[in-house]
Amino acid sequence: MRTLIADDDVVSRRVLEQFLTGYGPPDIAANGKEAVDAVVAAIDAGTPYELICLDMVMPGMSGHAALKRIRDIEREQGFDGGQAAKIVMTTSLGRRENVIAAFQAKCDAYLVKPIVKAHLLEHLRRLGLID
Repeated sequence: MRTLIADDDVVSRRVLEQFLTGYGPPDIAANGKEAVDAVVAAIDAGTPYELICLDMVMPGMSGHAALKRIRDIEREQGFDGGQAAKIVMTTSLGRRENVIAAFQAKCDAYLVKPIVKAHLLEHLRRLGLID
């Protein structure tokens, strides 16, 4: 599974990387701009991401802004719902308005940190990414 983990916190990135490595080595981005750049590069190379784990709070470009930009890029490239990456927001912000805003921007799942491996895998199964 082609995966991108975008999080400015090294520990959070390593935890997600450990959880996901068995499904293919994930690419890493330290902020929203790097995440958007990685998505563009992957699409240009013909190997788009299937899963993007995107932290909500990052310096420069937030995860929310990156989510919107990634969905715009996918739309511009003619990706339909089946081709678009599954985006899981990972954040310490569990407030209702943050969750609603993320889903309005077309995220596929929302996990509050600390991420529990069983919860992550449950979402990936529900999204059809793993068995």
